[in-house]
Amino acid sequence: MIKSMTGFASVARDEDTASVAVTVKTVNHRFLDVQLRMPGSLAPIEARLRALVQGRVARGRVEVGITVQPRRGPAVDVELNEPFLAALESALERARAAGIVEGRLTAGDLLRLPQALAIRETAEDTAIDESPVVRQIESALSEALEQLEVMRAREGAYLRTDLDARRVRLGELFEGVAAAAEDGLEGLRARLAERVRELRADALADEGLVAQEIARFAGRSDITEEVVRFRGHLEHWRALSDAPEPCGRKLDFLLQEMNREVNTAGSKAEGPAVPPLIVELKAELEKMREQAQNVE
Repeated sequence: MIKSMTGFASVARDEDTASVAVTVKTVNHRFLDVQLRMPGSLAPIEARLRALVQGRVARGRVEVGITVQPRRGPAVDVELNEPFLAALESALERARAAGIVEGRLTAGDLLRLPQALAIRETAEDTAIDESPVVRQIESALSEALEQLEVMRAREGAYLRTDLDARRVRLGELFEGVAAAAEDGLEGLRARLAERVRELRADALADEGLVAQEIARFAGRSDITEEVVRFRGHLEHWRALSDAPEPCGRKLDFLLQEMNREVNTAGSKAEGPAVPPLIVELKAELEKMREQAQNVE
């Protein structure tokens, strides 16, 4: 199936537990590269989030952004540093006895002394990977991936229209090369036959050896094998485009194989009409290669 590697999706979920926003952006890449940007508190579920992405995307660079705003602040514990306060009170007693200070410590005094109080967030009883917020995040990510799939499939349909037209054009051009090569081969045979007739006038010429060389030379100019393989590559391309699986890397490989057949045909085929067709074939293959870089 031809599906684009580029796409974007964004989903926001506002529930009682938290406000969650998920964005997914994909661009071209030779392989699958998943990048997650999310709060550090979600590190325990990173593998689960990656698995969700890998289940929907086969190829491309995927950038996932997740932001979470809890509806309620975390519970906190306030601990009094009693040894510090005991030492502080003892020092103040001596200061009061000496007339340096008056009065006793107040709550405001304690708040101004960072050593007096320790304030810590209380760990929640529910494990992070089982919390409602995580289920909310996974649901939002799944929805974003579905939206991404729709966009990539729509872009892929445009890609396929263009690539199908170029595939047909490739077939026409290569059939033109085959016809031009056949005409060139006929001309070659005619020239060689004329040369044989000239050699027959030479009593020293070995007609058997001459005939072998003629057959060998003509065989080297025959591109039937390349034509058959090229037709097979075009049919394989069509089958990959119709199949449900991602096919971008296989299309890349087919383009390399088609380019190899074009090079071989260009070096073997005879006839003045062959070189211009080979040049046009190479240009069309390059355009297809550029387009195939966008296919998942």
